Amino acid sequence: MPVIATLVVGADGSTSRNGNSAGVTSEIDRSQFLQRRRTADCIIIGGNTARTEPYHRTPVPVVVISRSLVNPLADNRLAHCWNLSPIKALDKAIAMFGPRVHIEAGISIINELLLQDRIDELELSITESSGGEDRIEVEELLNHFSSIKEIVSDGTRLISAKKLLD
Repeated sequence: MPVIATLVVGADGSTSRNGNSAGVTSEIDRSQFLQRRRTADCIIIGGNTARTEPYHRTPVPVVVISRSLVNPLADNRLAHCWNLSPIKALDKAIAMFGPRVHIEAGISIINELLLQDRIDELELSITESSGGEDRIEVEELLNHFSSIKEIVSDGTRLISAKKLLD
């Protein structure tokens, strides 16, 4: 079963606007995101994502990777706060919850997992939004994958990138 990273960016590569992803998302992105999330055994996010995004209710366990001793999602009974590296957190999450892990973290956690070849698929939405913060280079992300399929729906590019099995 795959480890899937999910990310939304604006047309200019911005991953947030006014501090969170709501400023760069679209209706079709949100719909696809929520549909995919229901198939996960668990979700992994970083501490900053936990503090700025709506993770107080999730359909599956959510793991917050954070150095802080305070769980920012203490009101979510399915939340776990671990002071581990992304690699160790992923291994522990797979062992505890199952192999279908969704990485909904920021780009630093995604990049660390990509560099260690631990992400099997990337679900990337590119919306028409621009003028946000925390820009990334989309092509750099896509270079980690060998199969890339794209559709456009209501102005949002929905890209599914996968590694081909050897």
